[in-house]
Amino acid sequence: MKGKRVILRADFNVPIVDGEVAGDVRIVKSLPTIEFLRDAGAKLVIVSHLGGENGKSLAPVATYLSRFTDIVFAPDIKSVETRHVVNSLSDGEAILFENLRNYPGEKNNDMQFAELLASFGDIYVNDAFSVSHRAHVSIVSLPTLLPSYAGLLFEEELTNMKEALDPEHPFVCILGGAKFDTKLPLIKKFLDKADTIFVGGALAHNVLVARGYSVGKSLVSKGDFNIEAIADNKKIIAPSEVIVKNGDEVLVKHIERISPDDVIVDAGEGTLEVLKSKITDARFILWNGPLGNYEEGFSEGTSKLAHMISETNAEALIGGGDTLTAMDQSGSEKSMHHVSTAGGAMLEFLISETLVGIEALG
Repeated sequence: MKGKRVILRADFNVPIVDGEVAGDVRIVKSLPTIEFLRDAGAKLVIVSHLGGENGKSLAPVATYLSRFTDIVFAPDIKSVETRHVVNSLSDGEAILFENLRNYPGEKNNDMQFAELLASFGDIYVNDAFSVSHRAHVSIVSLPTLLPSYAGLLFEEELTNMKEALDPEHPFVCILGGAKFDTKLPLIKKFLDKADTIFVGGALAHNVLVARGYSVGKSLVSKGDFNIEAIADNKKIIAPSEVIVKNGDEVLVKHIERISPDDVIVDAGEGTLEVLKSKITDARFILWNGPLGNYEEGFSEGTSKLAHMISETNAEALIGGGDTLTAMDQSGSEKSMHHVSTAGGAMLEFLISETLVGIEALG
């Protein structure tokens, strides 16, 4: 590695609040690979994205990253100055490029943009398992242009994901969030693997409706999912007690007492007690997605679940963007077996057992 320019694809897609990093799990988990490459004498060119759309800057991430390691920030990948800085890097020095998604070529998988990025490096390292389900330039095209390798975090993620495919029993699978269509294939696949599948968050509303319950004005995913057969499966449990919002009121209700104007926003204590009884004896726990409307501040159920899992002796694999934030803010992350940086990539790998980013590395 000494003297080589290494393009490191990291995932620094972290929450930014008032211009500052508000959750650093993904940054901290990338540090071992960064330090390994720098200690080996590599000239490090770090690339990442931030957010789903363009316009966001990685400048706050560069500032935060400077707490751990010396780094230069390049606000324009295509500028002459950026080229000069990269050419001037000494062994062990690092530069962070601006948000890749500010450049249309990244998401369009444009080979011209791929060749531009490749011109900055001699070697490519993918340490962004969490984005490796995306057929973007920095994931699938760069490996075709440079000698390519998986980073330390990538390897750790892959090892732990494989463990979930053949877990110890009792195995409890906990799925939350709102995207029913993306998680239904996993529910179907894990019906044969898991001893218990808890469906929470807005995800549970479709199951509750299929079981004949009213969910008031709560979010229900649209589509013909044909879930009646799995909804009746005794392995699948859904919330029995929930927190609802009705106008300005926030109430605790049993699922049978939901009124037409209620909106379910979180799991109630009764639901958490049912979950606790399941995870106490579990040997392996898989959790993806929050139990409540996390973006609206209803995070108590998710935080309590995080603490409950941290107190068990089970192996645990935790993933999902909001789940990751909850783990970070609750302080439970440090006691978990493995908190994944992946959300969508985690789901896709568990369903298909590979990712385009893995295939690209050969």
